[in-house]
Amino acid sequence: MDKFSLIVVSDETSPVRRYEIRKDLVRNSVIGAAVTVLLLLGLVVDYVRVRIDNIELDGLRQETIERRAHVAAFEEKLEGVDERLATLLEFERKVRIIANLPGTAGSGGAEITAVGEGDEGDLGHPAGEGGLEEPIDGAPAPGRGSRILLPGDEDPEPKRVSLLQQAAEYLGEVAEGQTATLEDLVAKLEGKRDFLASSPSIWPAKGWLTSRYGYRVSPFTGSRQFHAGIDIAGASGTDVVAPARGRVTFAGKRGPLGNSVTIDHGWGVRTQYGHNKEIFVKKGDRVERGTRIATMGNSGRSTGPHLHYVVEVNGKTRNPLDYIFD
Repeated sequence: MDKFSLIVVSDETSPVRRYEIRKDLVRNSVIGAAVTVLLLLGLVVDYVRVRIDNIELDGLRQETIERRAHVAAFEEKLEGVDERLATLLEFERKVRIIANLPGTAGSGGAEITAVGEGDEGDLGHPAGEGGLEEPIDGAPAPGRGSRILLPGDEDPEPKRVSLLQQAAEYLGEVAEGQTATLEDLVAKLEGKRDFLASSPSIWPAKGWLTSRYGYRVSPFTGSRQFHAGIDIAGASGTDVVAPARGRVTFAGKRGPLGNSVTIDHGWGVRTQYGHNKEIFVKKGDRVERGTRIATMGNSGRSTGPHLHYVVEVNGKTRNPLDYIFD
């Protein structure tokens, strides 16, 4: 038979109902139900698997965020170490210049020129003012060493970590070499305490560095000329102090420099201060580092209140910024 008979009897008084159902329909229904159940089971399994994957993915995502934060913190520390090493290299360069010691400015640095050589200019070149640059409250840090290149946020994580490891190894090598260099430097500086006390190593006044040492366009003539010192602009009456121990060899009016002071620090080093408003020292006075010698003014040939500061070594002017530490 191709059909199933279904007999339904509700009670004794009700007629008997008979239904015939095709076998193929029953078979197809059973198969469809089975397939539906299997599909539902597959969906449930996939859902559970996706939920588990999402939980694991959230954990991995959080772990990645934490690792990136650690890498970023490590990178920041490396940058800080690099900056400190650069500052240290600059410090060593200045010490070698001041103490007239041979050597280099650090790993890969240029040779240090012995103090007293060269022909940069003459003491007492007239001063003017240029555009305002960096403020001085103590000292800026000119001539910092070059920083190593560290990876950016766009780098893939494995590559970034690899670059950070290379940077750490490089900084370790630099630090090791710098330790040996500084030990040698300390040995050579023994016995030079008086000499260093007489080196002009602090800013003579607070204000703004408006004109650097070297060639520039003159604010008076508009032509290119050599500026033998640096200009520090500030409020009229700002204190001018001696940057080192020494003896005053001149205090008074000096042509375009106006009210001027010259200090002999010994060892062939002299400093000069031009365009002062008032002078508080006289020829022959002994001064120490930090002694108030004058106030900033606008005397002589000047376009505004500022200090023209010159450093001379063995008769030749030098860049004052090479001697300033603070």
